[in-house]
Amino acid sequence: MSGRPLKRSLTLRGHRTSVSLEEEFWRAFREIAAARDMPINALAAEIDAARGLDVGLASAIRIHVLRHYRDGPQGGDAPDQNASGQS
Repeated sequence: MSGRPLKRSLTLRGHRTSVSLEEEFWRAFREIAAARDMPINALAAEIDAARGLDVGLASAIRIHVLRHYRDGPQGGDAPDQNASGQS
């Protein structure tokens, strides 16, 4: 197990961007997208649209994954929750 972040490319609304996450977060992120039967890019775009301006995309994804596993699928997937923890 390596704690080093791995940089991967995502496409958000037609624009390429790079995100660095630890392998465990990438794996969990892919699992969440698969459980919702959606491409990982679509889930990333949803998270991106809901995050606060002061929160980076990688942080927003980590928080989304954490909430998903801590609170259940609705905890991480609720569209009205932003990554800063405010509803």
